[in-house]
Amino acid sequence: MTSAAHPRTRRRALVGGLAAFGLSLAMFTTGPTAQAATAWPTPTGSQAVTKTISVSGTKDYGMKRLYGSGDLGTGGQDEDQGPLLELADGAVLKNVVIGSPAADGIHCLGSCTLQNVWWEDVGEDAATFQGKSSSSVYTVTGGGARKASDKVFQFNGAGKLTVTQFQVEDFGKLVRSCGNCKTQYKRTVSVSDVDVTAPGKAIVGINQNYGDTATLSKIRIHGDSSKKIKPCVRYEGNSTGDEPTEVGSGPDGTYCRYSASDITYS
Repeated sequence: MTSAAHPRTRRRALVGGLAAFGLSLAMFTTGPTAQAATAWPTPTGSQAVTKTISVSGTKDYGMKRLYGSGDLGTGGQDEDQGPLLELADGAVLKNVVIGSPAADGIHCLGSCTLQNVWWEDVGEDAATFQGKSSSSVYTVTGGGARKASDKVFQFNGAGKLTVTQFQVEDFGKLVRSCGNCKTQYKRTVSVSDVDVTAPGKAIVGINQNYGDTATLSKIRIHGDSSKKIKPCVRYEGNSTGDEPTEVGSGPDGTYCRYSASDITYS
């Protein structure tokens, strides 16, 4: 009597059959751990920026590296630094590497889209979102940032910020709703399909007292077996310039919206 095939034999047969069609078992893996971090890009060239570049419409840099020079070349944490790029309401920025010095990165004056933007060494902040309308939408898709001693994305304005298919490593906070801006707003944050590599402090920080919300899903945290990186931190924000007070962290169903299954560790 012929016995059933051994599981390992069946697996080899399956792999062989898939290979015949140029496929692999990895393509059929599902769940938050299925996707690995994308390799950092090699810039196609470099351009010094001595004065803030204004962008409107769509600007595709073809993976050129921009870096600060002159007044934009200090590379410090000065809150008064100018950005390398200032995006008008509705602008789309694509395929660019922000090198070092990075000054204050990118400022969005209203709704904006950052697509496949990479920060090699974050200066003060990678990007700051400043729209004043509650209907403003800021979208970060693809790309990555590293070496951010404080914040990666500073959310000063109103509206909704969505970060997806992004990767971050060696950072303070990935997204921070401004804790002490003179004008405060209710802010909505969504972070999904993101690779986070330690060291880091928090993925999102929001102001509970202003009604901010943060929704997290498909978050993959690497190199943090002790789980020191906090997925979501709640603060008591203010408009007086004082240091905001941390009031809690973790999912609460109201402000920090995620469950344990939305965060995986490797």
